[in-house]
Amino acid sequence: MTTRTANAIWQGTLKDGNGVMKVGSGLIEGPFTFASRFETGEGTNPEELIGAAQAGCFSMFLSALLSNNGYTPDTISTTAAVTLGSDDTGPLITLIELETEAVVPGLSEEEFQELVATAKANCPISRALAATESVMKSAVLKG
Repeated sequence: MTTRTANAIWQGTLKDGNGVMKVGSGLIEGPFTFASRFETGEGTNPEELIGAAQAGCFSMFLSALLSNNGYTPDTISTTAAVTLGSDDTGPLITLIELETEAVVPGLSEEEFQELVATAKANCPISRALAATESVMKSAVLKG
């Protein structure tokens, strides 16, 4: 299997500092600050990147399941909403909500929902984040 890398550099104090995160390929890079993570400031944050990873992984895993069952998906579009909360120890991700829409010719709603549940439970990112509550907020089969 493969090993992927990412890098983050932070300069300064938590509230006044700033940083840059980037993936190993260099295709995604973004600044982050206290405000972009805990408030509504400009920049990205680790939670957005986790959401992107979750949405991408889920969509690909669902595509694989569909393909393995004889279906050819036209599109699968997934959004992940990652909630940053806190507990007695400090900030933590408290919830990940997935919403997906797919266009898959010939697929029944019942089989779609079964495959969605399997993909959510078994994609590698879902498995890595198993300690965090994750819900399938909606799964819509279109077309």
